[in-house]
Amino acid sequence: MELTDTTHELLSAKKAKGLSFTDLGAAIGRDEIWVAALMYGQASALPDEAQKLVAALGLDETIASELTEPPLKGLGPVVPTDPVVYRFYEIIQVYGMALKQVIHEKFGDGIMSAVDLTMQMDREEHPEGVRVNLTMSGKFLPYRRW
Repeated sequence: MELTDTTHELLSAKKAKGLSFTDLGAAIGRDEIWVAALMYGQASALPDEAQKLVAALGLDETIASELTEPPLKGLGPVVPTDPVVYRFYEIIQVYGMALKQVIHEKFGDGIMSAVDLTMQMDREEHPEGVRVNLTMSGKFLPYRRW
C-alpha cells in the first residue's frame, strides 16, 4: 500500500505531537481504529470531525476537506507484504471458508457487513505471552431473493 502525502502529513504530525490514535479518537469522539483508518485514507470524516482532527494535530485546515472525501478503499490487488497486514490476510486465507460456513449456518445466506461494522482491540495478558484481542461486530445482511 502506497501512502498518500496527506497520510504522511497526518502521521508525521501525530508523531511530532506524541499523540496516540486513542488520544485522537477522544479528541474527535471516534474509536482509535476508525481514526487510524481515516488517517490511512480508508474512511471519510464529517466536516466537524475533520476540523477537530487537524486542530488536534496542529495542521493546516486545507487538509480537513480532504478527510471528508469518500476514499478509494482497499490495499490493492497484490498480497500485502507488511507482516502485520499479511497475518490478517493469512487469517482469512486459512479461516475464511470456515467463517463463511459458520455465518451461513447460524444466520442464513448472507454476509457480515464491512460497512456497518465496529471493531475493538485490546491487549490481553496471557501466561503464554501477550495476546491481541480483536472483536468485530458486523451487521448481518441477508441476500435478497427477487
